[in-house]
Amino acid sequence: MMQENYRKLLTYSYNIVGCYEDAKDVVQDVVEKYISLDKSKIRDESNFLIKSVVNHSINFKKRQRKKDNFGEWLPEPISFDHPDTNLIKQQTAAYTMLVLLEHLSPKERAVFILKSGFDYTHYEIAELLSISQENSRQLYSRASRTLKTKNFVEPSEVTVQLEAIKKYQEVLSGANISELETLLISDIRLTADGGKKVQVFKGVEIGVKNTISLLGIIQQQFLYNKKFSFHEFNHQVAICFWEKDKLYNCQILEVDPNGKIRNIYSIVDPEKLKNIQLMSHF
Repeated sequence: MMQENYRKLLTYSYNIVGCYEDAKDVVQDVVEKYISLDKSKIRDESNFLIKSVVNHSINFKKRQRKKDNFGEWLPEPISFDHPDTNLIKQQTAAYTMLVLLEHLSPKERAVFILKSGFDYTHYEIAELLSISQENSRQLYSRASRTLKTKNFVEPSEVTVQLEAIKKYQEVLSGANISELETLLISDIRLTADGGKKVQVFKGVEIGVKNTISLLGIIQQQFLYNKKFSFHEFNHQVAICFWEKDKLYNCQILEVDPNGKIRNIYSIVDPEKLKNIQLMSHF
């Protein structure tokens, strides 16, 4: 299979399942089955593979179990700079969007991604998912209403994000509470994912005072004197903390156009940290 075709299939799957390693497994499974098929009746190879990958991804998402996690389940972040990351950057959802997509059913998620991310018509979506056009419209409408309540904002310019995250680390490490308050929106949300092995203080914290209090505890007990580096994952800036040469914690920030931090996604799940592929950093 041509590399570009593989990248396209992987991008579809990753946007639906939210995990790069799982997406690679889904695509690999589809490709292996395709190789052994009688292709005499397959008119369009690309369309056949896309349909197979999208539907396989939906079924995978339906089977996925995340209830045994410590904290909240967060998507697996990826770096577009890493040579082994075979995703199409322009068609890969921002990290915050991937988090919000978890509020949708797998089929709603697929319809929304196909319509908004890949410019599919409802006729094309209906063909792909073997549903009616009316059902496609209904699924898209429900998904849009759900996401609208979450107030998603497109990622701001990287320069704005970078300035905010550097200031965030500076004031947090210096325990400058009053200045930290100015960086956060009033209903700031801190979400932590410890996976199945690492217990977190709290899965979700909301509000400036509660979030700052929790950040202070994390900084003092776990991140004090740890080396850190700034990166970009899924169109959003992140700060990675290191214990010797091992990645210890990754915090991805959602920053609005005014430089205010809206969401902090803290990943301490060893499995996800092990899979995060780092490249260049700011």
